[in-house]
Amino acid sequence: MRIVLFGAPGSGKGTQAEFISRDQGIPHISTGDMLREAARNGTEVGLKARSFMDRGALVPDQVMIEVVAQRLEKDDANKGFLLDGFPRTVEQAEKLDDILKLRGTGIDAVLWLEVDDRELVKRLTSRRICSGCGAIYNLLFQAPITPGRCDKCGSSLDQRVDDQQATAQKRLEVYQQQTSPLKDYYLSRGILKKIDGAKSPDEVYSSLKETLRSGRK
Repeated sequence: MRIVLFGAPGSGKGTQAEFISRDQGIPHISTGDMLREAARNGTEVGLKARSFMDRGALVPDQVMIEVVAQRLEKDDANKGFLLDGFPRTVEQAEKLDDILKLRGTGIDAVLWLEVDDRELVKRLTSRRICSGCGAIYNLLFQAPITPGRCDKCGSSLDQRVDDQQATAQKRLEVYQQQTSPLKDYYLSRGILKKIDGAKSPDEVYSSLKETLRSGRK
């Protein structure tokens, strides 16, 4: 299947993406992964992307579209893929449709993890990152055995600036503004599926699997 997965920061999108990728046998392609791979390979579009990334600027739509087009040409994406973090604008969504149309395919399902903003802020502000190995914890449902210490390497756990209260709320505001038109775009095409992301990870994935199964019928 060719799937687009959306979810606000803190919605559990990364966890669900890994579940889907594993069970469907398709590559999990995230925006960050695509940009890093393109930059690492030193392709023309990769160098374009790096010029923005190195100065902390947002990569323009056109460059992102080129990066995605290159990534989807790889053999592992021939039988399906899961896009995570792309598209982010209606223009990107339209260009993605054009890219796939040239290959005689299209998006099968757009999965949207919905979580109340108050719950998202609670989740984000409870997130901690290991200063040593980078492992991610959440004090609400995946707390470390020893408070403040990583289970894997014993290093201290830190809270990112992005996950502090004021910043987290701002991130969510920007996300909602940016993605609201996309909801309408995919709703109008009849492929947007809303999933209650406020449940436990296993319950959310059970809903996702059922949605994908029904989409195949």
